[in-house]
Amino acid sequence: MKRRNAILNLALGVGGITMGAQAANARGAGNRSNQKMQNMDILTPDTSNGNINHSVCRWCYGSIPMEAFIEGVKEIDGLKSIELTTAEEWPLLIKNGLTAALGTGPFASIPNGFNDPKNHEKLYDPYIDLINKAAEHGIPSVIVFSGNRRGMDDKVGLENCAVGLDKIVKHAEKMGVTVVMELLNSKVNHKDYMCDHTPWGAELVEKIGSDRFKLLYDIYHMQIMEGDVIATIRKYKDHIAHYHTGGVPGRNEIDETQELYYPAIMKAIVETGYKGYVAQEFVPSWDDKLAALRHGVKTCDV
Repeated sequence: MKRRNAILNLALGVGGITMGAQAANARGAGNRSNQKMQNMDILTPDTSNGNINHSVCRWCYGSIPMEAFIEGVKEIDGLKSIELTTAEEWPLLIKNGLTAALGTGPFASIPNGFNDPKNHEKLYDPYIDLINKAAEHGIPSVIVFSGNRRGMDDKVGLENCAVGLDKIVKHAEKMGVTVVMELLNSKVNHKDYMCDHTPWGAELVEKIGSDRFKLLYDIYHMQIMEGDVIATIRKYKDHIAHYHTGGVPGRNEIDETQELYYPAIMKAIVETGYKGYVAQEFVPSWDDKLAALRHGVKTCDV
C-alpha cells in the first residue's frame, strides 16, 4: 500500500480531516493549523502544473534514512531531485529515477571560500573532480561559497573570488556544468559571510562573464538581508541559476506562519522565463516531515 493511501485510510478511520477536540487541544493552536493543512494535502490529489522543476535539500531531512527518503520523495508529484548531495549518492538517486539539481562535496565550506587566495589551491582539484563527476552523472550544477570576510573589503573579496573561480568556471564550460554561488544571510545564520547581498553577487557574475557561473538566490536568506524579493528576482533574473525556499522567520514550513507568500514569488519566477530548479530548504517542524515537504512542493507548484 502506498504511503499516501495508508495515511488516508488512517485519517478516515479517525474521522477524516476533523481532529478530536481532546487531541486538538493537547496539540495547541499552532499544531491544529499544521494538522489541518496536512489533512487537506492528504485528501487533495497530487497534480503538478509542470511550470516548476521541484527539488529538495537533503540536509533538512537528515533524520530520515536515504533510501526511505527517496521513497517518500518519489511519492510527491513533480519532485524530481534531492540536492546538496555528493557524487557517492548520485547513482542511488539516478537508479530511482531522480537527480541532484545541485551537487556538493565535503570540501565545500561556507566560511572558507574563494575570497581568500589561500583557499584557491586546495579547492581547485576537488572542484575539478566534482565537475567531472557531475557531467558524468548528468548533474546540472555544483555549489560554491564566497567565504567569510574576516575584515576583508568586499571589493577585494570580489576580485579574489573572480581569480580563484576562473579556471574552475572555464572547466565547467567545457563540461556543460553550471557553478553557482549561494547568497546567504550574515545577519542570523552565517555571520560575516561575504556574498550576502544580491548586487555583490551579480557584480561577481558580470566580472566572471560566463553563462556557466551564476547565483543561487536563497529566498529565505535574502528576505532577511534585503527583502523586496519579487522585484529583486525580476531585476537580477539573468544572474540567477537556482532558487531555495524557507519560511521567515524561523526557516520552517512555507505556510501561513511566516511573512512570505510563496505562490506570488513562484509566479514571478515563472514569469521571468526561468526553467531551472526550485528547492525546498526549510527545516520541517511537523511530526510528519514528508507531509511538510509535500505541502511545500504543492505551495510552490503554480
